[in-house]
Amino acid sequence: MQSHPAIDATLSQIGHRLRGVREKKNLSLAEISRATGVSKSTLSRLESGHRKPSLELLLPIAAALAVPLDEIVAAPRIVDPRMPQKPRRTDGRVIVPLSRTQGEPKAYKLTIPASESEPFPRTHAGYEWLYVLSGRLRLILSDYDLLLGPGEVAEFDTQHPHWFGSTGRGSVEVLSLFGGQGERAHFKVRPTPGAAFSGYQQTRPEDT
Repeated sequence: MQSHPAIDATLSQIGHRLRGVREKKNLSLAEISRATGVSKSTLSRLESGHRKPSLELLLPIAAALAVPLDEIVAAPRIVDPRMPQKPRRTDGRVIVPLSRTQGEPKAYKLTIPASESEPFPRTHAGYEWLYVLSGRLRLILSDYDLLLGPGEVAEFDTQHPHWFGSTGRGSVEVLSLFGGQGERAHFKVRPTPGAAFSGYQQTRPEDT
């Protein structure tokens, strides 16, 4: 019989759910065994995932636990895969979240205007991955001062001083992957105008 990933995933969770309901009701395996006629070893194997669940086993167990069967056997759910885009703006940069999960890394599309061309390097924990969609991106990473065009990729440890933005000649669109630390850094308001920037080799965009 052909395997169905969604059904297999649901079946694999049944044992964990059974144990959770039983423990929540403060019932022992021995008590469930006496109420159902199913041996303790079979119940234990079922809860640990070493016994394949069947209706013949699950119906009397659900009755003994006094819960509906669908609380133990959840039907596979199909979630709409489309990601609603909710742009936000920070210092002229338009940031669009591209992932809905709470885990890391998170994906974003950034549109950086030509006016965002004054470097202000920062450091924070984590790694960052950048992919240029359109325009020219200026990336400063410690002593590196780089220009990246469409299709070019950069990846770096964000514990090193870094900044990326426009060359000043036009806007740039970038895909970015980073974690919570990077998210806070990108959404943080930039330093006040006139803040010093020194200690890095700079290549003026007009010289490239």
